[in-house]
Amino acid sequence: MSGLFFENPYLLLMMEHFNLDFMVYNKTVEKVCIENSINTNIFIDIANLYNGFNELDAAKYSRSDISTIINFLKSSHDYYKDEKYPEIQQLIKKISSVNETKEIKLIGKFFDEYFNEVLEHLDYEDKVAFPYFMDMLNDNVDANGKKDYSAKVYSDHHTDIESKLMELKNLLLRHIPIEKDRSMRRKLIISLFELDYDLNIHYAIEESALIPLIVKTEKAPVK
Repeated sequence: MSGLFFENPYLLLMMEHFNLDFMVYNKTVEKVCIENSINTNIFIDIANLYNGFNELDAAKYSRSDISTIINFLKSSHDYYKDEKYPEIQQLIKKISSVNETKEIKLIGKFFDEYFNEVLEHLDYEDKVAFPYFMDMLNDNVDANGKKDYSAKVYSDHHTDIESKLMELKNLLLRHIPIEKDRSMRRKLIISLFELDYDLNIHYAIEESALIPLIVKTEKAPVK
């Protein structure tokens, strides 16, 4: 397992999302998964997303894997809200403090509006969608008055929160001049790329693994 981190250090972030310590000594991937009750197929498939392969096969997963996926996604939400977005906001503020132009202020406004949309999206998942999915696993959906909720409602509500990041990167790379502290601009752009990288993986897991699993579970609930 540890050798994989040298090949792709972003797998350290994946381990955090799985709530795993990346101090794995000489353990194999299989050993790490067995010790932490994680389906090896899910672990390897998500690792492959971080390695640039963009497909997940939900047919290899089962109802019991839904909680693993949800915990991974919730942990990634914490990373976005508590670490990555504040980091980007601080970088924008630092750039704005030495480049007092109208364009830079617009970047700050654009990102703040985008961040508010993202928070709304993540809160919806944390407070509505994920609790429903966990209640369903525990055969307790009706008890919480969520009879009308479903994977389809979630899918219809599911928004692409990555597209505006592309707009922001385009603005910074092609249209907004920054005369002072260009190293700070570099750090900002790299941070945006890092966020976009993880968000795309997050979206792929929801679309290709979580939603198909929930749909299958709704059609054939455990009695």
